[in-house]
Amino acid sequence: MKFIAIIPARYASTRFPAKPLAMLGGKRVIERVYEQVAGVLDDAVVATDDERIFDAVRAFGGKVEMTSTAHRSGTDRCWEAYCKQSGEFDVVVNVQGDEPFIQPSQLEALKHCFDNENIDIATLVKPFEPSDGIEALENPNSPKVVLDSEGCAIYFSRSVIPYLRGIEREKWLTEHTFYKHIGIYGFRTDVLRAVTALPQSTLECAESLEQLRWLENGYKIGVGISNVETIGIDTPEDLARAEEFLRRMR
Repeated sequence: MKFIAIIPARYASTRFPAKPLAMLGGKRVIERVYEQVAGVLDDAVVATDDERIFDAVRAFGGKVEMTSTAHRSGTDRCWEAYCKQSGEFDVVVNVQGDEPFIQPSQLEALKHCFDNENIDIATLVKPFEPSDGIEALENPNSPKVVLDSEGCAIYFSRSVIPYLRGIEREKWLTEHTFYKHIGIYGFRTDVLRAVTALPQSTLECAESLEQLRWLENGYKIGVGISNVETIGIDTPEDLARAEEFLRRMR
């Protein structure tokens, strides 16, 4: 199977404008993301709606496509960028442009999900650790995932799922394995085309989680489990934490 990584990167961001161009350890964030995936998958391309990001990617030698400013999501942007590629690929991997520490092992775990021909879409999770604390588990900005016996997603939620009845909240992380969603997706190419044509769903609107639209429409989402800790960059404070994380890695 052939895999292509497409990295959506927007300039406009409510919490952190221009974050793909922010400097992290002497390189732009978008360059670090690109470097992490380009050598693991068969191809990689940045999909942007801004000339400044377009020029920055070209400057470090990356592949980039200019896409519409009207897209509702990164998934839609991925499909437009894919349609502009000359080659054909079996799976399109949507790698967030603010994940500079995505690891080869995580990409391989995602790829492995497609060994099952019944899987339409794949994503990753990381088990919460007791040391993370109940505050991390209850953080609505960190979606949780429940898996079935075959390792497929049953549901994604900003709430804590499952609820452990009869157990004190402070003991939840020691009594059950909860899974934190890592926002990377792989789509079989025909599935990506189909899901971009779907209207927003009831559950998606309720939780503001796009992946619920896919579940509501019957798509099977395989889940790879990773124990690698990464830092996504949503705010300037996250960038400062990423700088410290990078220093510890060296």
